[in-house]
Amino acid sequence: MSLFFLLNNSLRRPFLSPPPLAVLLACVMSFNVDQKNSLSFSGPLEDMFGYTVQQFENSEGKWVLIGSPLSGQPAKRTGDVYKCPVGKEDNKCIKLDLPENTTVPNLHEVKENMTMGTTLVTNPNGGFLACGPQYGYMCGQQQYISGVCANVSSSFQILNSVAPAVQECAKELDIVMVLDGSNSIYPWTSIIDFLQRFIEKIEIGPKLSQVGIVSYGETVTHRVNLSQFDNTADLLEFVKELPQQTGFKTMTALGIDTARKEAFMPERGARPGVKKVMVIVTDGESHDFHNLDKVIGECDDDGIERFGIAVLGDYNRQNKSAEELQKFIKEIESISSQPLRDHFFNVSDEVALLTIVDALGRKIFALEATTGNFTSSFEMEMSQAGFSAHTSSEGVLLGAVGAYDWNGTVVMYTAGETIVPGKTQFYDPETEAGYEGLAGYLGYDVQSASTPDGVLYITGAPRYNHTGRVIIYRLNEENNIVVSQILKGEQLGSYFGSVLQTVDVDGDSYTDLLLVGAPMYMGSERDEQGQVYVYKINQLGKFKHEFTLKPVNQSCCTAHSASCTNKNEPCGARFGTAIAAVSDLNLDGFNDVAIGAPFENDHRGAVYIYHGDQTSLKEKFVQRIPAGGDGEKVKFFGQSIHGVMDLNGDGITDVTIGGLGGASLFWSRDVAELRANMTFDPVKINLQQSQYQCEHSGRKSMCVTTEVCFVYSVKSDKPKFDSDAGIRYDLTLDALRAKARASFINSDDKNDRRITRSFTIKDRERKCVQETFMMSARLDFRDPLMVSLEFGLTDEDRGPVLDESLPRSINKTIPLVDCGIDGKCIADLSLKAEPSMKSMMIKSNKDKFDVNINIRNSKDYAYNTKVILSFTPNINYVKVEPEKGCTLNHTKVECAVGYPFLGSNVEENFKVKFEVNPKHIQEVIQINVTATSDSEELASTLSDNTVQISIPVKYEAGLIFSVRPVDEHIVVKEGEQFASVFNDTRMIGEEVNISYTVARAGEVVTPPLDLTVTYPHLSPRQNHLLYLTHVTTSPRVKCDADRWINTDKINPNIKKPNPNKETLSVFLLTCSAELYCASFTCSIPEAEISQVNVTFRVWKPTFIKGEFSSLHMLVNGTLGIKNTNLFELSSGDRTRIVKIQVSKEALGGIPIWVIIISILIGLLILALVIFALWKVISLSFKYHVTLREDCHRLDFLPFFFP
Repeated sequence: MSLFFLLNNSLRRPFLSPPPLAVLLACVMSFNVDQKNSLSFSGPLEDMFGYTVQQFENSEGKWVLIGSPLSGQPAKRTGDVYKCPVGKEDNKCIKLDLPENTTVPNLHEVKENMTMGTTLVTNPNGGFLACGPQYGYMCGQQQYISGVCANVSSSFQILNSVAPAVQECAKELDIVMVLDGSNSIYPWTSIIDFLQRFIEKIEIGPKLSQVGIVSYGETVTHRVNLSQFDNTADLLEFVKELPQQTGFKTMTALGIDTARKEAFMPERGARPGVKKVMVIVTDGESHDFHNLDKVIGECDDDGIERFGIAVLGDYNRQNKSAEELQKFIKEIESISSQPLRDHFFNVSDEVALLTIVDALGRKIFALEATTGNFTSSFEMEMSQAGFSAHTSSEGVLLGAVGAYDWNGTVVMYTAGETIVPGKTQFYDPETEAGYEGLAGYLGYDVQSASTPDGVLYITGAPRYNHTGRVIIYRLNEENNIVVSQILKGEQLGSYFGSVLQTVDVDGDSYTDLLLVGAPMYMGSERDEQGQVYVYKINQLGKFKHEFTLKPVNQSCCTAHSASCTNKNEPCGARFGTAIAAVSDLNLDGFNDVAIGAPFENDHRGAVYIYHGDQTSLKEKFVQRIPAGGDGEKVKFFGQSIHGVMDLNGDGITDVTIGGLGGASLFWSRDVAELRANMTFDPVKINLQQSQYQCEHSGRKSMCVTTEVCFVYSVKSDKPKFDSDAGIRYDLTLDALRAKARASFINSDDKNDRRITRSFTIKDRERKCVQETFMMSARLDFRDPLMVSLEFGLTDEDRGPVLDESLPRSINKTIPLVDCGIDGKCIADLSLKAEPSMKSMMIKSNKDKFDVNINIRNSKDYAYNTKVILSFTPNINYVKVEPEKGCTLNHTKVECAVGYPFLGSNVEENFKVKFEVNPKHIQEVIQINVTATSDSEELASTLSDNTVQISIPVKYEAGLIFSVRPVDEHIVVKEGEQFASVFNDTRMIGEEVNISYTVARAGEVVTPPLDLTVTYPHLSPRQNHLLYLTHVTTSPRVKCDADRWINTDKINPNIKKPNPNKETLSVFLLTCSAELYCASFTCSIPEAEISQVNVTFRVWKPTFIKGEFSSLHMLVNGTLGIKNTNLFELSSGDRTRIVKIQVSKEALGGIPIWVIIISILIGLLILALVIFALWKVISLSFKYHVTLREDCHRLDFLPFFFP
């Protein structure tokens, strides 16, 4: 995790750890890293003491190195590294004062914020490397953050400083100010103020920068030559009284050209080889703009980098139009060098010039760090080399995340040379357009992997495309980057690739795994849980994702939380912030991994231990080490981890874990193997066998002697504690039953079904103990008697821990039998099995059938009776009715019958259900049914214990057979002519395209098929009807149509059509003795979908000369199955017919006189209708008038009659 993470932390909810173990023998989450006895080192939390840790050893003793990157804050955050002694009475940590002694000569160094100790790695050849990636130096007024590392010897002496990104300052610049002094500039004092503020930022001198000033209006004047002043103060004094040029014209092209030709001349102080810079300040469009293109081109030829400043004061004062303003801005942009974002400025008026002084200065002074023309982008100047580091026998890899505008790079530093990859070596500009703006932080972490084919170098870019990526590459003979693989993150902002760790699990010197951390991976509650991706390298040297490791889920405060106690945000774990390859902790021969989750439990933190397994890891963590304390003095436990050394001399690797404010050294405890075995005498319980009878407390019954043997061995060659170990064990009878069927004798325990014993055992010793138990007088024979053994150490806090890969409990059973005095049970099983179907036509995967089973025992008890059904893979087992204890293993089902025994003269019936499996096609369903038991059976009665079932099957081909189109209509116009010569098939007539499709439907496969296409080829008088021109198919479909395609070979040949006139009056032209049909066949293989596309031309001359009005020609597509023994087609899937109708249009149309008479009759009818309507309306009107008059007369009648 970077400093960026930790300087922006807030609070989150606490993690609730699992409850303590309640019983001795429960599965525990702690293993052999001793959490109760550790050595702690404390330092200031605000100094980030504990940000990095490394174990270290030299001639003086053993140490823990601790990085404190903010040591010296708040005034100076130079950082430092502390050495903390191990195994001495005084374990006080001593500061090494690395910043003071880490220096790069001939530089104006800036160490105030160098953050030494941010990166800390030990050197395999002795000594260590400590880096301060914020180390900087000054070039003029510009500070560059290049980073530096101290190469420290085993005696804590700095051998040399490693700063591959430091470059010699190119301090010399020749700067000419070209000032518009025309009358429109107002007030001139604002220009003077701008000049003074700008010049103050320049170190002027013969070996530094020089400044010249040219002013212009209608004419040009040299105000200051480049060599005129040799210090900044004198020039500042001079420009106080700099006069304005004045003039009514703005001759910008003249001013620039004069400056180019004269101001940059050696006579005026210009120096050969020094970068030329021109700053043009103007407030209006030039009057000699027509010369600008030529002048600017000559400036480019002379290598003059130009900065253009547009002052908009005059435009604003005169309220000029937006078009005029835009035209002026475009002109100043054309004057400025590219890119415009670095070289063009505009301000609202003369006074506002002061606001751009700092920005202009940064752009110009950035040129001091580069030697190329027309660029002010950063390459290695802000690289922060040493942000990450990795040491190997090949050299040192240093991550430089700030290089190339924060896209980053990786620098390789060896004794012989320093390899700094170019800007584009880690990406392809053609396929990754816009990479420059991604700020991917390449080099955030670095690692290497050893393979039989050489070394792979690995680096992460956690901000690339916001999801992050990891680049795996090699160096070729020219030391150029050759990218071999890219791993991509999956979630935005997860910081995938920010933490990397390679692991050699089996210790063969070749890398097995690559672990990639994504510590900010969001969980389901938008909390930063984090996760770690595990990649395994294959024989081709490529990393393949195996699985993903995740932490214990942290509960976070939400809007719906009833109560919250967390103090810090963000919530989560940030699992994967630190990943360490740890030398074999549990002494199983495989190296292990420790992963930090510093945000767990309200930022207290935790570390997870994962054990190696062959060439991989076990997915389940074996130990979670939480931080102790209240989280106030030490935070983010698990921020750093290192575990490669034995620091207390017991032969076992110890683990150092750092947080902010402290670090702890955890001792690893030895690992012991404790193996147990249990035997019984007798091995079966038969109450009728008198020789095993015993008496206890006045009761006689059968007794069983149990012998338990233990073997104890310590793995380490140098055990730290006394080799004697205390062992405790428990024996329990019928643990799964409410009431036991036996009890221990001579037991002092109150619970006579369970005894607890303890003893001591030496390393490499085998010790056995015996216990006796008595059976109850009346036994339940339904299941065997279970004896459970649980064992462990009497003191789990001291001495070795038990190997977690070995069991801590054993369960064994003793069969209960009732077979007479001789102890022999002779059964006689007989089996019947009948299928519900004698044969099957399979249409889908849902077709089912039953096998009805009857099993009978005619003699002694048949213990552990089973019915076993073995079947061919063309069926699947479904279930048993009624339900029984059946187990499925591929194509075999075992069903327990009458468990624990099938009694004498007892029979059982049940039904086994199967369904077809159309993925396996076979002609027969074969099922072998066998009855077995643990009891003996005479050979003479075994013949009826087996039944073989054979069911012949056929499959209905699962397919969809379709054709397009179904109908086609061709019209022959009366009097239509045809060409006398055909030299192209398109001249024959209309094209008819027919497409046949066979697609798989359902689970049954589509078998190999034949598609036969039959079509009318020649008429009774041997005239062409349908002429085949093309047949195209899906891949693997083969057709024998070549002999029918373009039979006359038209184009290149020519064909003279000369059809015989004939009567084609038959409504349907189908294949008969008179009508000749052609056909061809296509072989269609097994496939999801297959197509056959057929193209015909209707032979138009035949139908033009023929006598008919309308007829139909039928094209038949018929499917056939090659393997008729196994497959069948349904009747509806066999044939598809396309009907091609040909019609002849009647001669002529409707005569004109008929059309005229029809129009006249229509108009007459319309007139009669209008007249009739008029009459109706007239009569209606008269009726309404009469009615109103009658009503008016009625108004005079009295309301009531007298």
